[in-house]
Amino acid sequence: MTFTPPIAAQRFALQTIADITTLPGAEDLALVDAILEEAGKLAAGSFAPLNRIGDTQGAQWSNGKVTLPEGFGEALQAFGEGGWIGLNAAPQFGGQGLPFTLACAVMEQLAAANLSLSLCPMLTLGAIEALTAHGSPEQQEQWLKPLVAGQFTGTMNLTEPQAGSDVGALRTEAKPAADGSWRIRGSKIFITWGEHDLADNIVHLVLARTPGSPPGTRGISLFLVPKILTDGSRNDVRCVSIEHKLGIHASPTCTLSFGDHDQCVGWMVGEENGGMRAMFTMMNNARINVGIQGIAVAERATQAAVAYAADRVQGRGPDGKPAHIIAYPDVRRMLMTMRAFTEGARAIAFLNAAAIDRAHQGDADQRGLADLLTPVTKAFGTDVGVEVASLGVQVFGGMGFIEETGAAQYYRDARITPIYEGTNGIQALDLVGRKLPMEGGRHWQALLAGERDFVATLANGALADLLPGLEQALATLETASATISAAALPDRDAAATPYLRMFALCLAALLLARQAKAATRQLATTPDDAFLHSRIAIARYFVQNLLPAATALLAPISRGASGLFTVPDQLL
Repeated sequence: MTFTPPIAAQRFALQTIADITTLPGAEDLALVDAILEEAGKLAAGSFAPLNRIGDTQGAQWSNGKVTLPEGFGEALQAFGEGGWIGLNAAPQFGGQGLPFTLACAVMEQLAAANLSLSLCPMLTLGAIEALTAHGSPEQQEQWLKPLVAGQFTGTMNLTEPQAGSDVGALRTEAKPAADGSWRIRGSKIFITWGEHDLADNIVHLVLARTPGSPPGTRGISLFLVPKILTDGSRNDVRCVSIEHKLGIHASPTCTLSFGDHDQCVGWMVGEENGGMRAMFTMMNNARINVGIQGIAVAERATQAAVAYAADRVQGRGPDGKPAHIIAYPDVRRMLMTMRAFTEGARAIAFLNAAAIDRAHQGDADQRGLADLLTPVTKAFGTDVGVEVASLGVQVFGGMGFIEETGAAQYYRDARITPIYEGTNGIQALDLVGRKLPMEGGRHWQALLAGERDFVATLANGALADLLPGLEQALATLETASATISAAALPDRDAAATPYLRMFALCLAALLLARQAKAATRQLATTPDDAFLHSRIAIARYFVQNLLPAATALLAPISRGASGLFTVPDQLL
């Protein structure tokens, strides 16, 4: 099934939501267009054709080695040689120094084309970010350039059998060696692209405990552990198995064993016992990119469903002639919901990414906004991916349940995204427990105040019909935010997930309304532009059909834990 990069929609969101040309390195809109166009060619021409074969053949493990289907190595090499991995990396390490926001748009195209393959450069980007922020000058000089060039790939090693979401329970050990390096011993599970044959080396970033370290997360340090040592010899780290998964079959999910012979060499990154802070540098950007993955799968599933609905003839229309199912109201409802959710989640992600770029320039308010939005981007983007992919199967009907159409793969691939990089329940807890209370709630209050001012500008204009729905949603969100801020545990934790959903629905509607307003301005000079008219129609559909669910969520938010524990465990 063909894939068309959503360049027009991305460009419009980058301009109207991220204000991309105000970000350093992206002032020239022609450059932004060129990057989107060229990345789209790579995604559609190299990554997308491998999506199906990756799903059917998958990654293969034998005697500690992992191999990928034919063509994966060439596609990854083309990505590296084209400079795409270093798009927003620092120029001194071979990067182009362009905004993270633009890199997110490129990553969306790659993930939509082939989610399994895109995970490899995504983890590498996280390793680059962590080493740039916390690595020593010597580590940066030695490891960043080949990572940026695509010669090496990177991984993130947190999870152990007894330590999943509870990272503080990990047991992997690191002991100092006489030469200043460390000897790592332990095992890690669920390591994405932890072993493969597509690069010269793999740079593992591993969380471990040093002797005498404090318990919990306070006693964790981060280590750089390469697959191949600097002298060309193989390090004492091996892949003992890969997982057989529901989806992303061509993304090897590895169990890694470190130090079976007590000779696994690693180097500490950052300060001792500062591993969580260093790893969160990697994880925060990864969480945004995982949200992008959900949006990407939603985009791909929507394109497939629209194409099928436009081609599938079933029954007869009002004129008595055979009708394509795209003409039926229920199918149209599903397609409009898929499109509106995808565009709304993309707008949130681009706003989040742009806030990160501005925070890097020293804007403290934007840092607060970025922190506030990161759990929303991750959770809502991935929930949207699953919901839209599921609707896609429904549009295909019985054929959606048949593997050959490809609709089922999008659903299977998307299902992991609400789980990894911190489950969406954890994202919700992060939002209400850490991000809302920051600086006395100043950041969420500033965000809503700005959106309230924007909504007021819609009065008496072409979009005045959106005003009642947006005003009601904003008022409800303000009430819910105040309720959450004042709530005590366990009520606050119990309300976290519906609150995050409310927050995301309201913000998505507001950002789509912003796009609609920009479209109305542009229509003054190009009144027949169908794309601009579609932006207005999508915003209107979201506000009128999807946003009302936000108001309904106030009830479970207000009830908190009431009713959750009234049924005994054994009767659940």
